[in-house]
Amino acid sequence: MAKIQFSRGVNEEVIPEVRLTRSRSGDSGTATFIFTNPKALDEESTDEITGMYMVDEEGEIVTREVKGKFINGKAEALEAIYLMKSAEEWERFMRFMERYAEENELGLDKS
Repeated sequence: MAKIQFSRGVNEEVIPEVRLTRSRSGDSGTATFIFTNPKALDEESTDEITGMYMVDEEGEIVTREVKGKFINGKAEALEAIYLMKSAEEWERFMRFMERYAEENELGLDKS
């Protein structure tokens, strides 16, 4: 039960591209999510985007740093950035991503 939401209670169906960076010391990191044509931007959607919520059985991880990408005046994508400021936040995020990846058949590519 790992879901991503932009409005509480409304699951996003589009699977994002996720990029991770981590400091050399391992005590901080950044996750960048890119959703191309997400359901949250559908013209029929009346839900307000209030942040990005990563919800699983442990609870909720929240980031308010969500930006829209527009091409020719039309919303095409959402970019969300989650900053992890401790090793504990990194580990919690990785547990969420393992669950989310398993449910959505995602893989990991190391660069």
